[in-house]
Amino acid sequence: MRTLSMAIRAAHWFLLCGLASSQSPGQDAAVPLTHIQALRTQATHTQVSRKQVTRAEAARRALALSAVGRKMFFDPSLSGSGRLSCSSCHDPQHAYGPPNAESVQAGGKRAVPSLRYLQAVPEFTEHYFDSDGPDPSIDNGPTGGLTWDGRVDRGRDQARIPLLSPLEMANASPAAVVAKVRQAPYAAEFERLLGKPPADAFATVLEALEAWQQDWREFYPYSSKYDAWLAGTAQLSDLELRGLRVFSDPEKGNCAPCHIATRGANGTPPQFTDYGYAALGLPRNYRISANGNRAWYDLGLCGPERKDLESQAQYCGEFRTPTLRNTATRSVFFHNGSVHTLREAVEFYAQRDTRPQKWYPRNGDGSIAKFDDLPSRYWRNVEMATPFGGAAGSTPPLNDAEIDAIVAFLQTLNDGFNDRFNAEFNAGFKNILVQDR
Repeated sequence: MRTLSMAIRAAHWFLLCGLASSQSPGQDAAVPLTHIQALRTQATHTQVSRKQVTRAEAARRALALSAVGRKMFFDPSLSGSGRLSCSSCHDPQHAYGPPNAESVQAGGKRAVPSLRYLQAVPEFTEHYFDSDGPDPSIDNGPTGGLTWDGRVDRGRDQARIPLLSPLEMANASPAAVVAKVRQAPYAAEFERLLGKPPADAFATVLEALEAWQQDWREFYPYSSKYDAWLAGTAQLSDLELRGLRVFSDPEKGNCAPCHIATRGANGTPPQFTDYGYAALGLPRNYRISANGNRAWYDLGLCGPERKDLESQAQYCGEFRTPTLRNTATRSVFFHNGSVHTLREAVEFYAQRDTRPQKWYPRNGDGSIAKFDDLPSRYWRNVEMATPFGGAAGSTPPLNDAEIDAIVAFLQTLNDGFNDRFNAEFNAGFKNILVQDR
């Protein structure tokens, strides 16, 4: 467990939000200059041009990249089969998460994460020291990075994974992806992005997908009921408020240390994650075809997808803590998709150790095969802080009414409660574009 009061780490991302003069819903204030400078730095180092670019040029390129990236995101022709797009697994109707209750999508080994609220995730570090925390000398361990195991840091690098994975979009090579883009209806727009002399075409594909995923209206609107409550424009019900109290109570849910529910040090909206890693001791999910091989294990930080920490046994079984924003829109939970309702996910935390027979199979001798998705030599890594722990048969830390209250509270984190769009967004861009003329 850790206590991070981390403000949004957006400077290293290629952001579209904040270029307009007004703020996005649920945020205290936009910081246009910071975002423009980050954008300008990105454009200055692009391969499109060797010369220094102006802020206006950077903003124009941002809009062009995002427009093409959006079309790529929904284009099934960019897959080897011609039938699978990014949106097939990351459905905008489900907060850019899985479109169904399948544990993993066809051929996959892990549950599909949501693409929302990744703009705040810091770069991966094995040793995180929270300068805003109560004791900056404490090593909070592995933190940050994208995907379940944090093996990439940038949106473009994350986009590369499914495009070339034989289990996902199954393109044979970067050149194969580029060839498909050049046959797409938006090919002319793409070619204009390459500039003169031409930039690396596949790198531009990835840059465009990254740029699209920085549109705050789609990917981090902060438009939930909870955001409105924090802003003083909505009221939570008695049940929702009770859920928040139980969620935060260190003797009950104890969720807040990892799923931070308060504003950041600079007034930024809560992200409902500390970006850290934990081993939850989940039951093995035999709906994942790879798990049919009893010798195969998904160990998260120490492999098999991530390679650089394979020798670090203390991290085996740990996966990144996701945001709880929009979690109530999902029908599949945890990295292995072993749970299929939000209520069951909360129950698992409260009853994993007190009612293990509910979650795990039995061995041949009748004993419970607890933590069966993790080799026994790594069981010492499994999280035991409240609400985990407790002897089998003892009273769980959460009763049914308290679980219901937490679920009601988590439903307030779904975007769309205050789904107003900034009517001056494009006007803000136009104002920027004329400043350097």
